[in-house]
Amino acid sequence: MRLYLIVSASPSLCPGDNPQATHLPRAWAPLARPPPHGSRLTADLFSTNPGALKSPVSEQTTTPEDQRSPEDPLTPPPPAASLTPEPHNPGTPPDLFESVAEGPVVVQGGSPKLSSVPLDLPAGGNGGEGKQQDTSEPPVPPSSILPPMGAPLTPPVVPITPTATPSLTPNITPAAPTPVTPVAVARSSPEQAEGDGGDEFIQITVSDPQKIGDGMSSYMAYKVTTKTNVSYFRKKHWSVMRRFSDFLGLHRKLVEKHLHSGRVIPPAPEKSAIGTTKIKLGSDKNADSGSLDFIERRRAALERYMNRTSTHPTLRADPDFREFVELDAELPRATQTSALSSAGVLRLLNRVGETVNKMTFKMDESDQWFEERTQQIESLDAQLRKLHASMERLVNYRRELALSTAAFAKATAVLSSVEEHSSLSRALHQLSESTERTQTIHHAQADADFYVLSENTKDYIQLISAVKDVFHERVKTFQTWQHAQITLAKKREAKAKAELAGRMDKVQQAQEEVTEWEGKVERSQEEFERISRAIKKEMEQFDVMRVKDFRDMVIKYLEDLMTSQQQIIKVWETFIPEAKAIS
Repeated sequence: MRLYLIVSASPSLCPGDNPQATHLPRAWAPLARPPPHGSRLTADLFSTNPGALKSPVSEQTTTPEDQRSPEDPLTPPPPAASLTPEPHNPGTPPDLFESVAEGPVVVQGGSPKLSSVPLDLPAGGNGGEGKQQDTSEPPVPPSSILPPMGAPLTPPVVPITPTATPSLTPNITPAAPTPVTPVAVARSSPEQAEGDGGDEFIQITVSDPQKIGDGMSSYMAYKVTTKTNVSYFRKKHWSVMRRFSDFLGLHRKLVEKHLHSGRVIPPAPEKSAIGTTKIKLGSDKNADSGSLDFIERRRAALERYMNRTSTHPTLRADPDFREFVELDAELPRATQTSALSSAGVLRLLNRVGETVNKMTFKMDESDQWFEERTQQIESLDAQLRKLHASMERLVNYRRELALSTAAFAKATAVLSSVEEHSSLSRALHQLSESTERTQTIHHAQADADFYVLSENTKDYIQLISAVKDVFHERVKTFQTWQHAQITLAKKREAKAKAELAGRMDKVQQAQEEVTEWEGKVERSQEEFERISRAIKKEMEQFDVMRVKDFRDMVIKYLEDLMTSQQQIIKVWETFIPEAKAIS
């Protein structure tokens, strides 16, 4: 590969050699400073032909070094190009082409001729092939290169025979781009998120039922453990002891404070006089399976009631609820929770009266949303009751299956004891043990069906009753509004009669009554509109909770069913070799 460098030698324009040219013309002022590294100025200075030979390296207007980040400490940036001449030492002639002619110059025949001019390659190129050799010979003075003023810029072409053909493709390893440091977003850990209340949760567990006292004065107490990250609770994890009447007292307080506002209050477990009497009269050591089953059912029902109440943001912020779960002391005795107390009899009479009112008064519904939701609630209530009845039959069937399987296991064990054939007797004995294990699995599945399906469905039947109570509160508010309007019309009529009769002493009194009932009508209307909005919001939350609970219920039921079936399969797979071994 042959390269050509266009060089002109003239001793007449160097300011150091020619006293008459101590200063360059202004047109040559840009040449008083070396061009920037890698620019096209050095390659095109003496070329009038646009197609003249140019170095491939000089064609790169932007080298990898230029692309490097200024913050890179390993690769300093190239000097910026400047067209302003720097002041120089008068004793030292300026070198106009020090960035180009850095190699040795061989003078032949009185005229300078470049024997080898290494190209100005970027740092790190050629892998060492085009490395310049250090020489102590002085560089060619600019006066021997620069053409005289007015001379044509077309010097003779001098062929250059390089001693070694350098690689014109720079072997440059681009520097790694400066990493962009993203803005760090503070993300808290799950513990910090719980502490900050990012995802508020509260979980309540009812456990460890204990019988306190003896005889009819005894009662059952339960350990209520709360775990939460809600900010207005003083702790994150604590436990208190509560008796069954405390739960009923809490429910009564919440109903009195929030039912008239349109809040759906989850119902508390019902009180059973028969079950309570059996527990009070029985002893802890001689407790039968029926009493233990009753205690476990009540414990699970109390736990579901507390968790449903705690999921409501308004109810869990209530002072009575917070006192119930936080106060590590006995609460005041709830005396109005007994079924045979005066308060219990009064509640029973009120329920009868409300039932009669529901049957006799029919509200002319003007809101289509409430009309549709009322029909939906009635239909949902009927279907849930049918579903609950079917689940009760399913639970009873599984329990009967467990009992029948246990009887079969006992009969098989007796048969194996009287069988004289050894292998057959051994197989029958193994069959008895396998059947007994399947009986245990059937019993566990019956309990899972009861607590997962039947009890949750029963809770929602009671929740539907609570929703109906909220809808009835809206009806009662409408009745109050209508009563106020009727009374206002009567007061206006009485005022008009007094004005016509000329009894001015009663007109003033009638006017005051009209003003009073106008305020009552306005307040009753506002209350009706407010409770209507609150019920719509409550029903949205109720639908979300209902879908989630039924989804979890179905998934839990299927998982338990699959587990029990797999366990039964393993039992019979273990027995098959024993049956085949009979000979």
